[in-house]
Amino acid sequence: MRAALEVADIFRSAGPAYRASHAGHLSLHQLKVMSAIEHCRTSVMGGHVEACTDCGHWRVAYNSCRNRHCPRCQSAAARAWLAEREADLLPVGYFHVVFTLPAEVADIAFHNKALLYDLLFKAASETMLTIAADPKHLGARIGITAVLHTWGSALTHHPHVHMIVPGGGIARDGSRWISSRPAFLLPVKVLGKLFRRLFVTRLMALHAAGRLAFFGALGHLADHRAFLRHLSPVRKKNWVVYAKPPFAGPQAVLAYLSRYTHRVAISNSRLLAFDEAGVTMRYKDYRRADADRQQVMTLATDEFIRRFLLHVLQRGFHRIRHYGLLAAATRKAHLEHARRLLGVAPPPSDAPDEPTDLRPPCPCCGGPMVVIEAFERWRQPRAPPHSTASTGTTAS
Repeated sequence: MRAALEVADIFRSAGPAYRASHAGHLSLHQLKVMSAIEHCRTSVMGGHVEACTDCGHWRVAYNSCRNRHCPRCQSAAARAWLAEREADLLPVGYFHVVFTLPAEVADIAFHNKALLYDLLFKAASETMLTIAADPKHLGARIGITAVLHTWGSALTHHPHVHMIVPGGGIARDGSRWISSRPAFLLPVKVLGKLFRRLFVTRLMALHAAGRLAFFGALGHLADHRAFLRHLSPVRKKNWVVYAKPPFAGPQAVLAYLSRYTHRVAISNSRLLAFDEAGVTMRYKDYRRADADRQQVMTLATDEFIRRFLLHVLQRGFHRIRHYGLLAAATRKAHLEHARRLLGVAPPPSDAPDEPTDLRPPCPCCGGPMVVIEAFERWRQPRAPPHSTASTGTTAS
């Protein structure tokens, strides 16, 4: 069902003026994202006509843009992705671990997004794999599914990686499955120290190689000594790694993943109003107690669009990655080995395919709907004669 207010509505209304006033300051990819969201499930995208086989009622269904930044398109993408991942689940507890960059480093990442987001993935995953393999801790090779989020609840720049990790791993000699403690995976203080060392060391190497860009108030950091002074407090403070309690079973893991893997900077459900005052939305203030975290704020429309576009990722950048036992090249073999060690049967390989026809039934009589016409982008359908009609918005 369509939300009362959507990001697309804001872009359609205020997008042209925003693009005109920021001409030359928006990347081609940001412009394409805005255009995709504005045109999603409209005649610009093309679509098809469905008709009821019982009563003849017909409706128009426009195609979605399928852009990964579009709030309307991600629920279907998440369902498809989760269907593939369900076969990867093991009958063990799962943990949620979060690696976050401190503000001083996040400021540098703001102007070097692809480079430092990639470094965030690599440093965080190497930290987990290294500490887990240490016999003083778990002494096993683990699997990781990692998801990048670049936003805070108020759409501010807040890069962090969420990890879903099985509670255990395969022993280094491959002979057995080593389970973690029920409510404890790895020590977060040890993780934080190694994460800090790996990230800072490689960040300094990037600076020495001249691969970092600095603008505005950070322009002076191009100087090596100024850069070292900027990092000095960062190298002394604790880098907080947050570990949540384990999930209550595999289905809880799937429910969690469905909320996180394909999430965009803001969902349409959080938008409350759009008027001359700006955009009013719900957000969570994590500095408050749980009962008071839900807050409401109004941003000027230009500021809302600016914050949304902060989180447009570079084309081709992978925001969901797998490591260790779940690395793509060896995942199947490792999962088969893990199931043998755990003494569980593999998932059925001959499971029936899910039905592909997911069209909602006829709103008039509940009968099945079938496609009677497809039309191209920028075209309108021909109205079937002698029938009632409605306009739908849920084509793929």
